[in-house]
Amino acid sequence: MRILISGASISGPVLAYWLTRYGYDVTVVERAPQLRKTGGHAVDLFRPAMEISERMGVLPQIEALATGTTELTIYREGARRPSHVDVTKLVGAASDRHVEIMRDDLSEAYYCAGKDDIEYLFGDSITAISPDGDVTFEHAESRRFDVVVGADGLHSNVRRLVFGEDAGRTQFLGGYLAVLSVPKTLARERQSLGHLGVGRVAMIYTAQPLDDARVVFLFRSKEELHYHYRDVLRQKELLQGAFAGMHPRVDRWLEELNLTPAFYFDSITQLQLNTWSRGRVTLVGDAGYCPGPAVGGSTSLSVFGAYVLAGELAQANGDYLRAFAAYERQMDEPVRRSRAFARTAAKRLVPGSAAGVWALARGAQLISALPTSLTRALAGLSARGVRVFDSMQYRDYPTTVGG
Repeated sequence: MRILISGASISGPVLAYWLTRYGYDVTVVERAPQLRKTGGHAVDLFRPAMEISERMGVLPQIEALATGTTELTIYREGARRPSHVDVTKLVGAASDRHVEIMRDDLSEAYYCAGKDDIEYLFGDSITAISPDGDVTFEHAESRRFDVVVGADGLHSNVRRLVFGEDAGRTQFLGGYLAVLSVPKTLARERQSLGHLGVGRVAMIYTAQPLDDARVVFLFRSKEELHYHYRDVLRQKELLQGAFAGMHPRVDRWLEELNLTPAFYFDSITQLQLNTWSRGRVTLVGDAGYCPGPAVGGSTSLSVFGAYVLAGELAQANGDYLRAFAAYERQMDEPVRRSRAFARTAAKRLVPGSAAGVWALARGAQLISALPTSLTRALAGLSARGVRVFDSMQYRDYPTTVGG
């Protein structure tokens, strides 16, 4: 059985790894000329994704590349003194098992785990998919596949080609995310430093594996801003306008906008598809159910979804219609919970009032001051709250040979 995956970031390589373990012939096509190794931001892996990574044999590599951030210093606009937060306790309230790693490092770890058994087509993309599985590419010759999977992110090309009007079913969560690469000298390892104001947050961090530092910007907007997602100049103008005058330190970070080698900007948008399959095509990760960048645990959800999809295809012995139905049943509750969590987090992470700013900074400070056992006990009272990602349940699929 021949399976084509579009996208080589997170869910694509994870899915490809497990499918080859089950005996399938896998090709991955990626628009970029090579694995992306510049820019990006730190992402979180929670317990289920950690366990899946352990089964893939890449957990030691992932843990070795962890950012290692242990302290967060928050400066509130108008406040004289900063708040100091113990990041390990803050994270411990959300997960019993967690690692923060740069997205590009995580992608490379998953890619290396299975690259010898997988065909990768870099610098190419899909232009058409027929109901019979005939696929045409920008550069490579046309081929026929039994199954096609879109693992190509929030702006999925596969979703656009196959899902028609449904491809644009999204909900804007009222904010924007930007990531900027700046000189490493502007930050300190193991310490994240942030400025928190009404409707906007700016934070800098670095890590031992990095040659630079990264600044993350989050800001509120009542309405969606007008720009093309590939119009970088316009995106930088919008970011500059949102954060100008926040603090001299933030102004210094913004000076790097015209010098940075890597820049990311996108809306915090949630996909609202209720089904992720059409015929022999399905979607995985952000391409199908992005709960919202930076607010909904999308990286862990992508790893989780890729593992489930591969396992269900193996269980169905290649009967993709049966496998897709089982995959969607398995993913329904984790996706719904992640969406609900993201809608709440988008509001709380970027407060819309001075009182909200104070409450966020003070709340984080109080959690870090409590004993770890107590914060975990309080968080564990609701699996639908901050522990939503640890609560995701998955099957132990046997290693079988696909058709």
